[in-house]
Amino acid sequence: MSAYELFQEGRERLRKGMAAQATVPLEKAKKLEPDKASIRESLGIAYFRLRRWEEAEAEFRAVLELSPVDDYAHYALGRTLEHLGRAAEANGHYKLASTMAPDQEHYAARIRDLDP
Repeated sequence: MSAYELFQEGRERLRKGMAAQATVPLEKAKKLEPDKASIRESLGIAYFRLRRWEEAEAEFRAVLELSPVDDYAHYALGRTLEHLGRAAEANGHYKLASTMAPDQEHYAARIRDLDP
């Protein structure tokens, strides 16, 4: 199977709510195309849904290495960091996401006033 076919299979499994099953084709696709942000993002989403926070963090950071202006990746990384107990770091990514895509109200809604 090609990376694209594996990616499509993984995305379909994610759409069906089958996050664990989605990781198999997405991990295979990642091995074939490690520099494809769309594959890394989908794999990060699958890990996030499985509460595999460290793996989700790694995938969302990889997306941002490939595409630093990806507003969704900043938002998703923020959500992941929040689950890891790193609220201040998460807040920074929420602010970046909100600045990049001000029309996405749910990005701004995550920003917290963390000042002491």
